[in-house]
Amino acid sequence: MNQTIEKHANSDADLFDRDSLKETVDFMLQQARNKGASASEAGLSVETGLSVTVRMGEVETIEYTRDRSFGVTVYFGQRKGSASTTDFSRQAVIDTVTAACDIARYTEEDKFAGIADKNKLAFDYPDLDLNHPWDLGAEQAIEMATQCEAKSLAYDKRITNSEGAYITAHQAYRIYANSHGFVGDYSSTRHSNGCTVIASEGEGMERDYWYSIARNADKLDDLNLVGEMAATRAIKRLNARQIKTQKVPVVFQAEVARGLLGHLVRALGGGAQYRRASFLVDKLGTQIFPERFRIDERPHLKQAIGSAPFDGEGVINTSHDLVSDGVIQSYVLDSYSARRLNTETTGNSGGMHNLFINTDDYDLDGLLKEMGTGVLVTEVMGQGVNIVTGDYSRGGTGFWVENGEIQYPIEEFTLASNLAEMYQRLSLVGNDVDLRSSLCTGSWLIDEMTIAGT
Repeated sequence: MNQTIEKHANSDADLFDRDSLKETVDFMLQQARNKGASASEAGLSVETGLSVTVRMGEVETIEYTRDRSFGVTVYFGQRKGSASTTDFSRQAVIDTVTAACDIARYTEEDKFAGIADKNKLAFDYPDLDLNHPWDLGAEQAIEMATQCEAKSLAYDKRITNSEGAYITAHQAYRIYANSHGFVGDYSSTRHSNGCTVIASEGEGMERDYWYSIARNADKLDDLNLVGEMAATRAIKRLNARQIKTQKVPVVFQAEVARGLLGHLVRALGGGAQYRRASFLVDKLGTQIFPERFRIDERPHLKQAIGSAPFDGEGVINTSHDLVSDGVIQSYVLDSYSARRLNTETTGNSGGMHNLFINTDDYDLDGLLKEMGTGVLVTEVMGQGVNIVTGDYSRGGTGFWVENGEIQYPIEEFTLASNLAEMYQRLSLVGNDVDLRSSLCTGSWLIDEMTIAGT
């Protein structure tokens, strides 16, 4: 196994040869020009990773990945063609550009098509300290995953089974370039650990998990803590009850509240806006949250999971408000959707980069005390979110709360409302901010929702 890992490590030096990869992208742009393209752009990425999973003390998987991809888009006026390859040889690049050009010649003109405007490009972009390679061997990863799972299994006799613990180490290098002369590149890493276990008592059985993720492996949660969290969460779900249909306040735990931010981003997305397929169409300048809430993007936070020095089109991505004083300030746009809407890109090609909502001075326990009696939602399921109408209907699990204290776990209930109403009824946001994704929020207290139960 050591020889195999050493072989992979040596080959990674070639995989991340930045000078060679930049030459490949430059060669592509030259080929596009030679074939008569009026504009062109290319995105190249190479990635390597190690992933180890252990289940019930036995190694279940050891996976070493080495991936690379190269995509090119060419424009002949307003006609567009795209092609991609995983072969970086000169002939493969020529063939890929030729394929893209052939496609472009047969497509309909789209007056909104084209690369980003030159004055929007991030010719000067920051180093965000995103690259922290982890010198992790398979044996060490196995030991770590085994330790994490063992801690969870030993935590309580009611932890009777496991779906496994894992350790991952991932590194990537990305280049984007276009015919405006922009070439941007950066390296990044993403590492994680996690564990999922099953708790049993009587005839009841519940599963739950915990995980952490970070750019720098030194900032991952302690393995013992991850194991204990997974066990604690699973045990708390045992002996769940059903509740009656009623209208009550609801707290969405932070990792679930993240989804409510995600629905907002989708509704404000350029595609949904120009297709007029959103409950927030033409709502720029409209108040949708209580006045004291601000939602803003912070793309250049150092080492943050959602950070990037520029967007997927090479456009400058700057800190800006999506919502201020409860009022929609901006849509979520790339260059194409911006042109369709007769406005300017917001630097969001490829998505959001560290979206935050302002918090209140309450942790989760404090939110429950403020709520008094109601439901704490720890997991949602189903696809019952309609971005066109805003209707929200999802199955949930969680806990019944009285007098600000958790009383017992509950299951088999449905949360029913409308996103517009939920946003307006947002009362408090906890300071228990979950930073494990590009959407960063604490738990949400919504002052009333319909809970459909028995």
